[in-house]
Amino acid sequence: MHPAPSVILFSTLSGLGFGLLFWLGLGLPDVTGWVAFAFFAIAYLLAVGGLLASTFHLGHPERAIKAFTQWRSSWLSREGLAAVAALIIMAVFGAGLVFLGTRWAIIGLAGSLLSLGTVFTTSMIYAQLKTVPRWHMPLTPAMFLSISLAGGALLAGQKDWAMGLLVLAGIVQVGHWILGDRAFTGSGTTLATATGLGTIGDVRAFEPPHTGSNYLLREMTYVVGRKHSAKLRVISLVLMAVLPVALLTLPFTHVIAVVAVLSHLAGVATSRWLFFAEAEHVVGLYYGKR
Repeated sequence: MHPAPSVILFSTLSGLGFGLLFWLGLGLPDVTGWVAFAFFAIAYLLAVGGLLASTFHLGHPERAIKAFTQWRSSWLSREGLAAVAALIIMAVFGAGLVFLGTRWAIIGLAGSLLSLGTVFTTSMIYAQLKTVPRWHMPLTPAMFLSISLAGGALLAGQKDWAMGLLVLAGIVQVGHWILGDRAFTGSGTTLATATGLGTIGDVRAFEPPHTGSNYLLREMTYVVGRKHSAKLRVISLVLMAVLPVALLTLPFTHVIAVVAVLSHLAGVATSRWLFFAEAEHVVGLYYGKR
């Protein structure tokens, strides 16, 4: 699928922001006053900034509010509701830390769970799609959650948690790539099954549906070369997990911490680009893209 910059920013930044909110809700780090304000400001800039970026991919951003009404059937709607609830609850929790120097543990725990729930609902927007076999697997939410928790721990300065979760996120990401490469073939979807003509005989495309481009070709049939993909996977894994873990083994300095966070952020952004670029929608069968 076409890797739109707005969706890459959304899934990268919001995951990191809500990941940080998760740890702050648990009291990690245990901060109050202006230090707490700085942590919450970073978390909200990332989370809200990511959510706002996602609206630029909508055909009619002004209608985004209507998404909140479809929570019974839409993971996108559930994501919106979970995000608003998490941000409100964490704002109350943060106000207690910043202005009163008080940590309301129950409110913080609720905010942490809602923050994690928001990341889960985001992942399910993609994992629910049977038409994209690479996404339609349990490892998709596992990948989103592990990366969010790892990045949040890194930003929260939780060194031990960050190292373990970064390793876990890297393993889950590699697993998602391996299983994803087999997913389309394993789904059993072919031109014959897509057209329903398989019982007649061998099915092949004689002519494309039309000569010009359209929305489906622009958004659903992006093709990335295997060599290019392999290089980007290595770059993503090194930046997202390997380099930050290596940096965390060194004596702490603020410079090392900043470099580790920026490296992780760049690695996740690369991973997200691949997440969309490598996704093969079954509609591509009609255009000879498989």
